[in-house]
Amino acid sequence: MADLKLLALDSEDLAIISAHMQDSVFRTEAVSFSAKAGVFTIAVNRFAWEAADDAVKTFERRRTLLVFKRVRQVRSVGIDRTSSDDVHSLLAIRFSPAGEGPDGTIELTLSGKAAIALDVECIEVQLADTGAAWETGSKPRHPEAS
Repeated sequence: MADLKLLALDSEDLAIISAHMQDSVFRTEAVSFSAKAGVFTIAVNRFAWEAADDAVKTFERRRTLLVFKRVRQVRSVGIDRTSSDDVHSLLAIRFSPAGEGPDGTIELTLSGKAAIALDVECIEVQLADTGAAWETGSKPRHPEAS
């Protein structure tokens, strides 16, 4: 399968990236923010939902870089930034506008009631598979909503 490369410039594009990033896992040490450049990055092991084949029971994860540009500020809850070995699972990415303009907050919802909030000038997000991929025997499962 070809490497995935996506760009989000609005909330509809961001929803597509969110769907592809669901169930990605990453260590705290894989997160970085350059305040001077306004760039927030996460290197993740992305579950390749587009390649999942339940009939054959083959699944894969891919090394992926997620880059958020035009970031003004980063806040987090439920994350111990001093513990670089902690593993987090990304559940969803959402945008909340601040008003009429393009600025607002991008929220990365993580498992365990953790979250990362990015105050942004506008939505500018890139997803790029870096080429490394491997087979995994398990598919992420979510409890049925009742």
